[in-house]
Amino acid sequence: MSRSEHFDAFWKRTEMCGALRLEDEGRQVVLNGWVRRRRDLGGLIFVELWDNTGVTQVVFNPEIVPEVHERAKTLRSEYVISVRGKVGKRPEGTVNSSMKTGEVEVVVEDFLLLSPAAPLPFEISDATDKVDENLRLRYRYLDLRRDKMQKNLRIRNRITRYTRDFLAQHGFIDIETPMLTKSTPEGARDYLVPSRVNPGTFFALPQSPQIFKQILMISGFDRYFQIVKCFRDEDLRADRQPEFTQIDMEMSFIDEEDIYALIEEYMAGLFEEIASVKIPTPFRRMEYWEAMDRFGSDKPDLRIPFEIHDLGAVFKESEFAPFKELIDKGGFVRGLPLPGGASLSRKEVSLVEEKAKKLGANGLACFQLKEGKLKGPLAKFLSDELQQRLIETVSLKEGDACFVLADLDRLTVSQILGQLRLELAKEHGLINSGKWEFLWVVHFPLFERDEEENRWVAVHHPFTSPVLEDLELLESNPQKVRSRAYDCVLNGNEVGGGSIRIHDPEVQEKVFECLAFSREEARKRFGFLLDALSSGTPPHGGIAFGVDRLVMLLCGATSIRDVMAFPKTQKAQCLMSGAPSVVSLDQLQELYIESVAHIEED
Repeated sequence: MSRSEHFDAFWKRTEMCGALRLEDEGRQVVLNGWVRRRRDLGGLIFVELWDNTGVTQVVFNPEIVPEVHERAKTLRSEYVISVRGKVGKRPEGTVNSSMKTGEVEVVVEDFLLLSPAAPLPFEISDATDKVDENLRLRYRYLDLRRDKMQKNLRIRNRITRYTRDFLAQHGFIDIETPMLTKSTPEGARDYLVPSRVNPGTFFALPQSPQIFKQILMISGFDRYFQIVKCFRDEDLRADRQPEFTQIDMEMSFIDEEDIYALIEEYMAGLFEEIASVKIPTPFRRMEYWEAMDRFGSDKPDLRIPFEIHDLGAVFKESEFAPFKELIDKGGFVRGLPLPGGASLSRKEVSLVEEKAKKLGANGLACFQLKEGKLKGPLAKFLSDELQQRLIETVSLKEGDACFVLADLDRLTVSQILGQLRLELAKEHGLINSGKWEFLWVVHFPLFERDEEENRWVAVHHPFTSPVLEDLELLESNPQKVRSRAYDCVLNGNEVGGGSIRIHDPEVQEKVFECLAFSREEARKRFGFLLDALSSGTPPHGGIAFGVDRLVMLLCGATSIRDVMAFPKTQKAQCLMSGAPSVVSLDQLQELYIESVAHIEED
C-alpha cells in the first residue's frame, strides 16, 4: 500500500492509543489521535498522542527519518495526526508507570497532519477543573477531551446500558411517550411550544411522562420503562437543569413492596457493576415526619453520626420562661448535638447562631459539656437533674456541644436544625464519605398549603394515591392525609421518587376537589385521564430516577454539569451554541406570536 497525502486506508489506525503493551514490541502500527503534549529533548521530539482509550508516547528521531523529524517541529497541542512506526521498549529509566502504555513507545517513520488546532483557551488536562466553568462550557468540545469528562460520560453509558438490560430481564418494555404534550399544573413551569398549524395554541414539553405511563398501564402493557428527557422552566440551583434525564418506570398489579424489592435489587446490582460496592438490602425505611423530626430533612444524610432530639420534656420543667411558655402553646424545643463542639470559641458559637438566624431562627442556645458539666447561658435555668436528662436525651459525651432551638412550628424547627446539621457536619469533617447509605422515605403528606392561593396543592402530583386508612380524611381534614409516595434517598440526595397511583376515578375526583379544581376544570385539564380511569384500571405504581444525579454520585463528581455532555448554566443558557437566542420577526409572525421583550440580536 503506497503512501498518500490524504487520509485513506494507508493512514487508518491499526491500534488505539491506549492499547499498546510490551508484548507489542517490534510491531508496525498506525495510530490516529490528538497531540496532547510535545517535548523537544536533545534532538529527539517526544509527543504524547491521545485518543479516548489513552495515551501513547511517540518519538521522532532525526537519525531515522530527518525529514519527518523536521516536520514534527511544527506540531502543537491538539493537532490531529496519523503516525506510522514501530513499537519499541522504552529505554531503561524512562518507563512511566502512571500510563498503561508506559513501558513502550512508537518510533515514528512517517506521519500525516490531519488537522491543525488554533491556540487553546485552556490546557486539556484534569487541572482544568480550576479554570472558570463558564469558559469550559463555552469551549465544551475541548473540555470533553479531558480524561475526567471522558470517564464520567462512559460511566453514564455503562449505567444506562445496565439499566436497560436489568429492566428487560424483569419483563419491562421500552415505550416512548410524546415530547409534545399538553400543559398541566404540576408546580414548576412548562416549556411551551407554539403550534404553527393550530394558531394560538401551544404544546408543552413534558416535565414527566406521568399521565402517559399511567395510561399505558390502563392499556395493559403491565411493565413500562423509558430513559427519557424531561423539561422544567424553573429557577435553577446547582443540582438542577432545565432539561434532565429520568429512568422512568411503571408497573401494574403491584404495591409498594414490589417497588422496594425491584429497586433494591437494581441498586445493589448497579453499584456492584459500576463501583464494585456491595450495597446491603433491604434498605432502611422511615416515615416522612420521623425523618423531619430526627434529621430535619426529607432526604436525610445517614452518614452524619448525630441527629436532632426532642427536648420539650426537659425544658417544660426548667426555669426558663420563654421555652416553658412556648411549649404550653404547643411549640417545640429541639436539640442538635455536635461531637467535639465544646472546643468551639465564643466567636465560633456566635457564627453558628448567625447561621441559624439567616435560616429563619429567632435565636439559638448553645450548651457545651466540659468536665461533666453543661456550660452556656441557659445552663443556670436547668437543675442538676434536668442537665443530666438533657445530656442523656441528646447522648452528649465529654467535649460535645448541643445547639437548642425553639419555635411554634414543627416544620420550621426541623428544617433549620436539619440545615445546621448538614453545614456543621461538613465544616467539622463529620461525614463518613466512605459509606453508601440508602433509605426509603415514605408516607409524605398528600397535600401542602399554598398560602398565596389559599388552597391545598399536591406535594408530589395529583395522581398519587392516599394511604387507604386516610381516605375518609380527604373531606374532613386534608392536612392529615398521608400519601402512598416514596423517595429513594442516597447520602442525603433524593435519587428517585414515585408512588402508588390512584386507580379509582371517584378517589381521583375527590383529590381534584381538595385541590380546588371544579368538575369543569378537572374535565378540561384531565378529562382523557378520567375517561381512561373509568375504562378498567389495574392497581399500579411506579418510580423515576434522576440519571444525572445518580451518575454524579457514582462518579464522585460535585455537579451534575460534570456528567452531562452539553449542560446549561444556572441561567439556563448554552454558552457554546448561544441558546436561547432571538429569532426573526418573520418566524414569530409565522407562529402568530408577538414578543413583549425587545432584545437586540448580536
